[in-house]
Amino acid sequence: MNTANKLTLLRVILVPVFMALLMMDGTAYKWAALGVFALASVTDALDGHIARSRNQITTFGKFVDPLADKILTTAAFLVFLGTGVYRPVSGTIALMVIMTREFMVAGVRLVAVGEGKVIAASIWGKLKTVAQMIAIIITIILIALVPDNVTAGLVIEALLWITVLFTVISGADYLIKNWHLMKLK
Repeated sequence: MNTANKLTLLRVILVPVFMALLMMDGTAYKWAALGVFALASVTDALDGHIARSRNQITTFGKFVDPLADKILTTAAFLVFLGTGVYRPVSGTIALMVIMTREFMVAGVRLVAVGEGKVIAASIWGKLKTVAQMIAIIITIILIALVPDNVTAGLVIEALLWITVLFTVISGADYLIKNWHLMKLK
């Protein structure tokens, strides 16, 4: 297993550690969760750079790298919803939109693989991931610094919906660009 793939696997292994820390009460645990999330996020940028620069791009990496990103961000969103950081109704709706996009993209990728094609991530997909990671980082900082603050809650809600906007745009872009793979016969 090459270095890039090891970093991808490290990101997946860090997810339960991140979730456990984020669910614990206390500011120190939130900061520790933020540190683990930041480390996992850095491995995302690093594994891609290493894979490209060292010509270590593998089928495993093409499959697991985007999956690891989705596992990491979804873990954060689930904890935020489950611990009351997100309001129940808006958080559930937002998370459903995010998950629907991810399942749709995964389905299109599977169809593409069946056709012998690999679909590269678009700029919108990358912006979506960056928006999600920024929203998660700021949310953790806010719940660590000012838990139960009304203004912080409004900022967190706004960040969630900005993330949903990027998610919808990237999903629509992905579907439009790859619609030809869907044979509607």
